[in-house]
Amino acid sequence: MRFFSKKKILSLASVVFGALLLSGCGFKSAPPETYQVKLEMWGIFDDSDAYTEVFNEYRRLNPYVGEIVYRKLPIETYKEDLLNALAAGKGPDIFMIRNAWRGAFEDKIAPAPDTMVTEKQYRDAFVDVVASDFIGTENKIYGVPLSADSLALYYNKDLFNAAGIAEPPATWEELLDDLHKLNRIDQFGNLTQSAAALGTAYNINRSTDILTALLLQMGSGIGQAGQGRADFTDRNSTRALEFYTQFANIGSGFYSWNPRLHYSIDAFYEGTLGMMVNYSWQYATIKQKNAKLNFGVAPLPQFAGSAPVNVANYWGFAVAKNKATEDPAASAGQTATVAADPVKQNTLRVHEAWQLLSYLAFPHPRNTITLVNGLAGTSKDFPLSFDPTKKYLDKTSKPAARRDLIEAQKSDVRLAPFAAGNLIARNWYQGNPEGVETIFAEAINAVNTGEKSAYDALMTAENRVNVLDRGAPR
Repeated sequence: MRFFSKKKILSLASVVFGALLLSGCGFKSAPPETYQVKLEMWGIFDDSDAYTEVFNEYRRLNPYVGEIVYRKLPIETYKEDLLNALAAGKGPDIFMIRNAWRGAFEDKIAPAPDTMVTEKQYRDAFVDVVASDFIGTENKIYGVPLSADSLALYYNKDLFNAAGIAEPPATWEELLDDLHKLNRIDQFGNLTQSAAALGTAYNINRSTDILTALLLQMGSGIGQAGQGRADFTDRNSTRALEFYTQFANIGSGFYSWNPRLHYSIDAFYEGTLGMMVNYSWQYATIKQKNAKLNFGVAPLPQFAGSAPVNVANYWGFAVAKNKATEDPAASAGQTATVAADPVKQNTLRVHEAWQLLSYLAFPHPRNTITLVNGLAGTSKDFPLSFDPTKKYLDKTSKPAARRDLIEAQKSDVRLAPFAAGNLIARNWYQGNPEGVETIFAEAINAVNTGEKSAYDALMTAENRVNVLDRGAPR
């Protein structure tokens, strides 16, 4: 038998190792390219501390997301600022859009990947109005809310007690019965105390939303045209506008408001208004203006014998379809291949943006989240220490959009009417919601001033809305 010296054995081993190394045989393949995405989110109402805890938790779980920057922008210029930024490719990765904006923004949004969330999962998780607002072309999901909001009835408990009214009205018929008990009119015919802020356009906060709710409750054709031609000159639509404007008609028998009175929110916190209809976000405003005001919130009145209907006005988060590629030198945590490939960068950015929204907004029944590596496609489950949506809602005191959390909010004195209202909320397609609000306000005012009948005002409004929608994205 031939023996080799120790030196020869080492030499032979090094040759074999080198051959194997070059051929790749006998060794695991190299690990996939790594990456780390920086995400920027734009919002309006929330301060950054609303997200601090949930963002910190997410960054701890997901090594592929680095910094998450949240920017709060002024609502007055938000839409213009957002559109300009998106057009320049310098906008945020994730941004808030109003539920009525989905049609106008659809071409600027990267929908949720089918592998991340299905249409059924989405519809099962959220109230019906969310699905109708954010599921768009080809049943793609274009946005997801952390909260939704609907109308409810604010009422002054002290004024109710003094008038001998034990409970807030559950129906519009009951509200009409309560008017004469709450109204106070002086010797000159001036309202010194108003039962309800209803009937006018410009000194009632969200007056056009209240009219929309009445249109939907009365079975107007407004909600039946889908994304086609607007139609609200049917008899039910006329009845809705007549019902609303009667509160500002001194000769109607249900007079309780006029254009000369203080703005509805001001009159309410000043204690001279018995009832107003509004969203949950005004609760904090009233408390801030008058901490001692004894008031409550009840469900939006309905018409006796009719199916209950509410209207929703809220915001959701969407993911930008395109964004300018970062400077490769600034792409920390990424390999050169990823940093130099703008298509790959955008794909990873969209993937991680939607993965963050999935963590933030969707239910996690097993208290875990599955995170997927956008390059390798591998996945791993991570345990969650809390429900991110619930943490956000607790922090901001907002009503839930998720069905499971609405159930939990039914016992909340402040949020219950709004959360329950979300279950019955509806909307109708508007190509230009801000323009529609202006048109509806002018229709209300035309009736208030006697310039037009309710039918004629709605006929004019219908024609104007259809012209407005003609050039709007579908």
